[in-house]
Amino acid sequence: MIIGVTGNYGSGKDTAAEILEKMSFEHISFSDILREELKKEKKAITRENLINIGNKLRKENGPTILAKLALGKINPTNNYVFTSIRNPSEVSLLQERSDFIMVNVTASEEVRLSRIVARNRENDPKTLKELQKKEKRENSKDKNAQQLNAVAKLAKIVIKNESSLDELKQKVQRMIQDFEGKLSYHRPPWDEYFVDITKQVGTRATCGRGRSGCVIVKDNHILVTGYVGSPKGLPHCDEVGHEFKKVLKEDGSTSNHCVRGAHAEQNAICQAAKLGIPLEGSTLYCRMTPCYVCAKLIVNCGTIRVVAINDYHASQESKRIFKESGLKLSVVNKETVKY
Repeated sequence: MIIGVTGNYGSGKDTAAEILEKMSFEHISFSDILREELKKEKKAITRENLINIGNKLRKENGPTILAKLALGKINPTNNYVFTSIRNPSEVSLLQERSDFIMVNVTASEEVRLSRIVARNRENDPKTLKELQKKEKRENSKDKNAQQLNAVAKLAKIVIKNESSLDELKQKVQRMIQDFEGKLSYHRPPWDEYFVDITKQVGTRATCGRGRSGCVIVKDNHILVTGYVGSPKGLPHCDEVGHEFKKVLKEDGSTSNHCVRGAHAEQNAICQAAKLGIPLEGSTLYCRMTPCYVCAKLIVNCGTIRVVAINDYHASQESKRIFKESGLKLSVVNKETVKY
């Protein structure tokens, strides 16, 4: 089960999320994902920078990017609460799942302002006019920007929070009881099942530039797996740092890539060769559309289908040889990932 929680300043949305955490829901904040991006860019973690980096990610990767990154972190057997959802496209993507519900926590402006003033955080609004000005900033008409009001309108459940903490707890608990009764068990189809396993395999990867995994399957049975990592016996990026080299891209430009480790697809194919496992007629699951070198190996080992979780803009040659060889390529998330 995934509960998305939204609400305006001081509505109590974070308190509702904390209540869910105490009910064994794991908390994933979209703001924490943005904080990770700011750390990568070595920028200060301020509300202004969080808004800007969020808008930038949506513009470059599509308005659903944060929802996709959040879903990439989940374990299908656990319950989650998602917070800091600020774009309606994120909600629409999540609502495609039968186990997702969007909740809007509300309170009047007067009640919210009194809470904000009482908590006395730096940079918080101190007057009703300041509160309205800040909230206006988070309700852009740009489809790639923050649209909190539009997100709130997509909520299927509204919790009015103008009383005590105990009453809010009771409302949250009652909501979960009602929602659990309406949920039907979701048995994942094969592709979804193996995609989730591919993500888990990727957690073993030892290069922070891309913790990619690969699973090769035939007749719905796993043959081999692989993940990004250095050749056997050599130090990993996580231990000694990255080994960057300029790589020529398909458009003639260059970019810095870490070349220390073998790709997940390469390691999986090597495992099959080492163990004497034939891959003829198999399906390969991977994090992104494979690079040109991996694509050639995949074609030559007899794989007939590739399922990539994300598209990758620098894979046009790979797609060409897949098409010419008759290999079928499926991409789960249609927006193109760029680096």
